[in-house]
Amino acid sequence: MLLKRRSVIALLLFGSLAGAAPRKARNVILFLGDAGGIPTLNAASAYGHGAPLKLFIHSMPHIALMETSTASEWVTDSAAGMTAIVTGEKTNNGVLSQSARAVRGKSDGEPLKTIVEYAEERGLSTGIITNMPVVDATPAACYAHSNERRKPGEIFVQFLKPRFGDGVDVLIGAGRKAVLSSTNELGVDALAALRERGYTVLDRPGPLPSDARRVVGLYDTGDFDPWEAVEGTIRLLERNRRGYFLMVEWDMHTDNLKRGLDHALQMDEVIRRTAARAGKDTLIIFTADHSFDLRLRGGRKGEPLLQGDRSAGPENRPYIRVDGGHTGEEVLVTAQGPGADRVRGFLSNTDLFRIMMAAYGWMPAR
Repeated sequence: MLLKRRSVIALLLFGSLAGAAPRKARNVILFLGDAGGIPTLNAASAYGHGAPLKLFIHSMPHIALMETSTASEWVTDSAAGMTAIVTGEKTNNGVLSQSARAVRGKSDGEPLKTIVEYAEERGLSTGIITNMPVVDATPAACYAHSNERRKPGEIFVQFLKPRFGDGVDVLIGAGRKAVLSSTNELGVDALAALRERGYTVLDRPGPLPSDARRVVGLYDTGDFDPWEAVEGTIRLLERNRRGYFLMVEWDMHTDNLKRGLDHALQMDEVIRRTAARAGKDTLIIFTADHSFDLRLRGGRKGEPLLQGDRSAGPENRPYIRVDGGHTGEEVLVTAQGPGADRVRGFLSNTDLFRIMMAAYGWMPAR
């Protein structure tokens, strides 16, 4: 009788645990390898480690394949690709976080609310880091809404006038000259406006000031230490007890082969160090907005993958073919942390938005 009662109690306990609500994420970090498709990751592992499957992202416990098409085309650019990831809606190439009714450079579609804007609305801290210009397609899709990705002044003015909350708390990247000149043409003193909004403005790479509340690092170069930027940003954002959202983009285009593969290895190391530092309440995701036309076609293990002076010329990369354009095959998604179990099977790029929202326990507005 006693044994039977214990069995019933055990069953009830197991049932209550099994039915318990999944743990929510307090923080979400999205790592975006621009053009970092599976062929690039495979080549980066061979180039950097001399063996396949040696990147840290290859060890992350949850994986999926994600299609990257736009609302109208099979092959995406970064604007439409990132829009799908951060809004859950497909749009057309060249368009930033507007609906597919937008006609590039001609007419607007409806503004699509981004996960950065959801986070700002709910009082979380937010950050964006990129080694590309801060007004380039991937970072801009997080905070701006435009029918043309090539309007740097108008895009940055939207950064200064957020639709929700008080706007992005940390923005780090290149493009200083383009931002300042394009906003000046619109009659906006960007540096003065940033300081009025409480930002500490940095003009060169380096450690983030420990006493800064909000930071814009507007650099002339994208050649800076990614871990220094990521760690410093996390230290600032994690002061918010409500949590944070952070997007980190690193350019992996391999039209310059060595640079692209080096960037892939840099990002992988940053993800490894972030995963070691982050708490159990942080969802970490890596993916690409689109793939790139690179193929590993030869070479022997134990020999250098890149030959000669390792320049971008085809005569110095006999083992890798690079045709220099975006491609439309599925890309890898890897994840760990609360909500990572939703990363499985085959996904649409729009699914990633819902996965991140669900990890926070949020429902998209209708």
